[in-house]
Amino acid sequence: MKLLAGRWQKALKNEGFRPGDRVAILLDNSPNWVAFDQAAMGLGLVVVPLFVNDNPENIIHILKDSGAKFLLLKEAETWRQIAVKKAQIPDLQRVVCLADCPENSRGPGGIFMPASIWLPESGDALFFGDGDPKKLATIIYTSGTTGPPKGVMLSHKNILSNAYSSLRLMPVFREDLFLSFLPLSHALERMAGYYLPMMSGSMVAFARSIADLPEDLITIKPTLLISVPRIYERILLQIRDKLQSASPIVRMLFLLTKSVGWQRFEFLQGRSKWKISLMLWPLLDRLVASKVREKLGGRLRTAVCGGAHLSPEVAEFFIGLDIPIIQGYGLTESSPVISVNPLEENSPETVGRPLPGVETKIDRNGELLVRGNTVMMGYWNNSDATNEVIDTNGWLHTGDQAKIEHHHISITGRLKEIIVLSNGKKIPPSDMEASIIMDPLFQQVLIVGENAPYLSAITVLDRDRWLELAEKHHLAPNTPNLPGSLEYQKLEQILLARIEKLLKKFPGFAKVRMVCPVLEPWTIENGLITPTLKPRRGRILDYFSSQVEEMYKDHTVFSRV
Repeated sequence: MKLLAGRWQKALKNEGFRPGDRVAILLDNSPNWVAFDQAAMGLGLVVVPLFVNDNPENIIHILKDSGAKFLLLKEAETWRQIAVKKAQIPDLQRVVCLADCPENSRGPGGIFMPASIWLPESGDALFFGDGDPKKLATIIYTSGTTGPPKGVMLSHKNILSNAYSSLRLMPVFREDLFLSFLPLSHALERMAGYYLPMMSGSMVAFARSIADLPEDLITIKPTLLISVPRIYERILLQIRDKLQSASPIVRMLFLLTKSVGWQRFEFLQGRSKWKISLMLWPLLDRLVASKVREKLGGRLRTAVCGGAHLSPEVAEFFIGLDIPIIQGYGLTESSPVISVNPLEENSPETVGRPLPGVETKIDRNGELLVRGNTVMMGYWNNSDATNEVIDTNGWLHTGDQAKIEHHHISITGRLKEIIVLSNGKKIPPSDMEASIIMDPLFQQVLIVGENAPYLSAITVLDRDRWLELAEKHHLAPNTPNLPGSLEYQKLEQILLARIEKLLKKFPGFAKVRMVCPVLEPWTIENGLITPTLKPRRGRILDYFSSQVEEMYKDHTVFSRV
């Protein structure tokens, strides 16, 4: 890795870049990503990571806003999409592409070069600059769920403090093997799946793709995995699908294993007494749980979940099979981890204990505030936005409602996403949405109802399961009809009945009374989700404004979330 990083560093030196210049990287996870990052930071350059699946408009915005002078990417096609608006990014001086490409595909301006020409065959010894930990190391642009992405400025001290504090709460050893598949442009993967294992001396393997993840897990056999909830949810749904076609005895045995496994977990955590049913665990583990663990490589000792809310149902499922999921929480603005559940004190319904050195408190509005060495330097070129989230005492306002009990943090909602019904009842929609997508019929869900007398749901249906449902109930299979038709009323009754079962644990006022089903998925390309797969609530409401208006046509008080 040092030899590869030395080559990248020598090439960057030849371009004449100076400390503080911004250099952007648009690559899949790979040794080249890591080598380039090390080479650039050693020269005092500021790395700007980009998501490979982001749309060209966002990429151009980030390149322009950061004033990036250099762009490293994988495919020439990506540059062709960006180059048509080269005039908007005048600071860009060099574009390097890993893949070879013909001369006529290199775009305008003469700044594009394939790495095979630009990168020297050998490099010098890897150089590191003055080592000032307070200097800017990277600008990571937030996903922008409520507006254009903002550039989060993180110093070397921010990142190293976060990695060190994380290791104090979650021990990692030289013998550990990480499987990296979340994008390194994501702050969680970059810190916990790259800098942290580098600090601990662990090994990292890069997955080929999300589609290849099941095979890579079996081949690599990782001991540590870092993921977002959606990956665990998909695994759970796949297992449930297989169980539907299994014999009643197999299903009963699986449910018994999960139940006894959870009882065992609670006993080992010191939260319940020993029960005679625990004597069944060795047999159930051998017959059922161990076979599921083998599908994840068979050596997984910790599965970290962050980036979004993890449903307690999902956590209980995996923990019951002796797959230790520990949920954490953080923000890009906090480098990013704020809290995590220790293995020996794991409360899956919470996001864990604050990291050592990270101060937390709840203000009078119920908002979680954070302070410490991991809090960002501020937003790039946006002092007003910085002052909105970091107060004069250095507290970072997370925007999340939370409570702290027994030193563990529970996130109860996002302040800007809390839905206030016309009767004054306040509802955090994310928990309800997480529960609804536990039904494989619903791929994506958005709860709406601001200033309205009841809640409604916009739902993206899984196409295959929709066709099965349509055939079973004699509905037109081409597309779910809009609210108002007789056929829609029949479908709505079916969907609402399923949703009601999924929301039994929620209070009576948190009941979905209307639903708008659609088949077109929300994607990064159509701008309805972020590169980190979070729904852009405002854009979705704009996109479905006519459907929402129809659902609330008798209640004109409705306004946007």
